[in-house]
Amino acid sequence: MAYQFDFSAVTPAALKVLGDGMLVSLKITLVAIVFGMVWGTLLAMMRLSRHGPLQWFAAGYVNLFRSIPLVMVLLWFFLIVPQLLQKLFGLSPANDLRMTSALVAFALFEAAYYAEIIRAGINSVSRGQMAAAYALGLTYPQAMGMVILPQAFRNMVPLLLTQGIVLFQDTSLVYVSALADFFGRAYSIGERNGRIIEMLFVAGAVYFIICFSMSLMVKRYRKKVAT
Repeated sequence: MAYQFDFSAVTPAALKVLGDGMLVSLKITLVAIVFGMVWGTLLAMMRLSRHGPLQWFAAGYVNLFRSIPLVMVLLWFFLIVPQLLQKLFGLSPANDLRMTSALVAFALFEAAYYAEIIRAGINSVSRGQMAAAYALGLTYPQAMGMVILPQAFRNMVPLLLTQGIVLFQDTSLVYVSALADFFGRAYSIGERNGRIIEMLFVAGAVYFIICFSMSLMVKRYRKKVAT
């Protein structure tokens, strides 16, 4: 007997709950992108540095986070960050720090991936650009900030956007900390109404529409840059 789909659980109240969950997912995505790119840029510059300790630290950091499943990192920070903040700032154990834990975990995890993208972008810039910057009397930090990084970021925009799409998809993993993101709320609504399959179908459709639309934008940008 074929399964009979019933989307009656998708009510205006349910859509409002899903909208609140989407805000959580988008918040995690945006914060992780911003802080991940900032920390990732610093890590990339460390890896390109001539100072051994900086190279070793950055390489170890990147290899560590790129070799561990994200869900495991989320669990670690879910268990560690609340206790650390409670000891440092004397917070009550009753404080809900799940969002903070998720933001820290995603930002640090994504920084490892952004670091490799940014390092590749910096290496894609002709070495003659740095020589020209030195010839103009610029210091190394000035040359990187005013000459190399602007060109590098222009080259790697498509990769950065693609990584952002992957990051948005990965936010669904915060269910391990019982954080009510978009996916978590969709599953909860389906479980409460006995329509898990329908709600997962709706959640999957929303993820597909958003991610596919963003992918088309990235492809369009690539064509525009190529021409």
